[in-house]
Amino acid sequence: MPRCAIGSADRAPDTIGWVTDTASNPDDPYLWLEEVTGEQSLAWVREHNQPTLDELTGGERFAELEASALEILDTDDRIPYVRRRGEHLYNYWRDATNTRGLWRRTTLESYRTDRPDWDVLIDLDAVAAAEDENWVWQGAAVLRPDHERALVSLSRGGADAAVVREFDLVSRTWVDPDGSERGFALPEEKSDVGWIDRDTIFVGTDFGPDADGVSSLTESGYPRIAKRWARGTPLAEAQTVFAGERSDVAVQISHDATPGWERDFLVRAVDFFHQVTYEVRDGELIEIAVPDDAHTVIRHDWLFVLTRSDWTTGETTHPAGTLVVFDYPRFLAGEESSGRVLFAPDAHTSLQDVRATASHLVLVTLHDVQTEVHLLTLGDWARADLAGLPALATISVLDTDPDVGDEIFLSASSFTTPPTLLHGTTVDGVAPLKQSPAHFDADGISATQHFATSDDGTSVPYFVVKRDDVTDGPALLYGYGGFENSMTPGYAAISARSWITRGGIYVIANIRGGGEYGPSWHTQALKAGRHLVFEDFSSVAKDLVTRGLTSPDRLAAQGGSNGGLLMGVMVTTYPELFGAIVCQVPLLDMKRYHLLLAGASWVAEYGNPDDPAEWEFLSTYSPYQRIVAGARYPDLLMTTSTRDDRVHPGHARKFTARMEELGHRVRYYENIEGGHGGAADNKQSAFKSALAYEFLWQTVGSRSTQG
Repeated sequence: MPRCAIGSADRAPDTIGWVTDTASNPDDPYLWLEEVTGEQSLAWVREHNQPTLDELTGGERFAELEASALEILDTDDRIPYVRRRGEHLYNYWRDATNTRGLWRRTTLESYRTDRPDWDVLIDLDAVAAAEDENWVWQGAAVLRPDHERALVSLSRGGADAAVVREFDLVSRTWVDPDGSERGFALPEEKSDVGWIDRDTIFVGTDFGPDADGVSSLTESGYPRIAKRWARGTPLAEAQTVFAGERSDVAVQISHDATPGWERDFLVRAVDFFHQVTYEVRDGELIEIAVPDDAHTVIRHDWLFVLTRSDWTTGETTHPAGTLVVFDYPRFLAGEESSGRVLFAPDAHTSLQDVRATASHLVLVTLHDVQTEVHLLTLGDWARADLAGLPALATISVLDTDPDVGDEIFLSASSFTTPPTLLHGTTVDGVAPLKQSPAHFDADGISATQHFATSDDGTSVPYFVVKRDDVTDGPALLYGYGGFENSMTPGYAAISARSWITRGGIYVIANIRGGGEYGPSWHTQALKAGRHLVFEDFSSVAKDLVTRGLTSPDRLAAQGGSNGGLLMGVMVTTYPELFGAIVCQVPLLDMKRYHLLLAGASWVAEYGNPDDPAEWEFLSTYSPYQRIVAGARYPDLLMTTSTRDDRVHPGHARKFTARMEELGHRVRYYENIEGGHGGAADNKQSAFKSALAYEFLWQTVGSRSTQG
């Protein structure tokens, strides 16, 4: 189930090149730019791409930036991150030779060596060439416990919509849907699939309209119907398990294959942050009566609930951000109501991740955006330490398999320390297994944390990364501020090479809307509270100037998707604070965002513009409607992707057209493919990065300290 608007798997409409009735919308003369692949729209895109390419890509510095980024992305020395499936470690790998990538596996013994012996299962470059398709890897669901089959998802050009095919891991061949075994296969859709057993899967996809003409998809474009599909039978004959409402965001069903606790669970997301969870038992739905905004995990006979708002159960009130465990059978029977608190938040500390091994619960917390890892012994919940963790690093859990044992893979890094892959067990501790090479000389580069005071008095943390000899200079402020996504310190090799080592100051703002301080850091910025996101970000910008690190004409800001909305607000509401803005795959027309692609799924975050009371606060910041003639706006680079089937490229197109109509200049670039990430392969990613940094050096990077 999606938990992040920008990172979630949203479905494009069937009519990807639909025509909008502009006559019925006289207030928006640029609706025709919402025709994603319309001839007129793409002609406009090409006309706008070329001047930007001519201005930004012809110089020596751009070539250096692009080559440097591509070297980092393609290097064979980077860590090949893995996930265990049975006796093998699986990895998906792209480099200069394998631009689309290899799905491969090896053993732990071989993986420990400098040159593992990789067993290539799928060469996607070869598949794409043979089928004359621009395939981009979307992932694979491997059947447990024998790990002999996989459901592989491939998208065209990086879109979220994908085809699904069954792959035989023993014979290394696709299972023919028309052959004797009748492999599972789905056409290009935003489907949701998962194994039950070798001959049965759960599936949510576009089944077509029902007898009454009602779509099998939600208004957000996700599957609303979950079915059980048996091998060798037509999809049309799959057994319906549950059908949600069109107004829901999505319905998802999954099979828990834990030996001895095999169960099926169904989640009905009524909006992006509220869902009803059921156990499916003998065809009956048993509701698990937890708060509909809580995160819920069921493991063996334990029910773990992470609250997102205050929850009173029995005589106890659990604050938002509390992790509580219950005896699951007793909870279902109504015999247990209080539970046991495993983590309680405070003003500085929040729970970010919960994982399990066979013996332990692994808790990853943030204390003022600094990572801490704790262990709890399953059952008695006694605290234990995980030995071998480095100090002052951002640590994330990459993989565990609690059905197998206590093995754990973690990643550790910082702004100036390249990632280390840690491996071991929660019983014996962990040690470095793989180390990424250093892509820049970190000597003389420091990262510091500061706090700005927002308009309402809230203390907002941010990180500054720069060379020690740079006392003031061009600065780049990055922000997101939405969907409870936390911005934590990490090794940003491309930013370091392209910006920091060249004398730029790099800043990450931990503004509200994220999850750095738990659920309330996010929920207070929902809907009518959205202004807090913008006030926090602008306050960090002002604080950078107050501290003497930069000046407004040499301060740039960058953000994408929800962060692109943030950038649009900075352009139209806070233009005096910035000299340049990089706005990527953005939401900008908040009057129509809910009508475009997956926008309806984000109403719980932003509000419903069709509700006059909610449009009242949306209209106070919607960037597209707030462009005015005669204003002094920062230099603007706008980028998007034609193949983005999450956030509609019409946002970026229309904003640019309106800016130009009112006399403002925009440098515009739209990648014809690449999906929501804006790039379908490493080469495109390097190009996109170089385009942004060249723009920044030509604008804020070229201005003197006197402005």
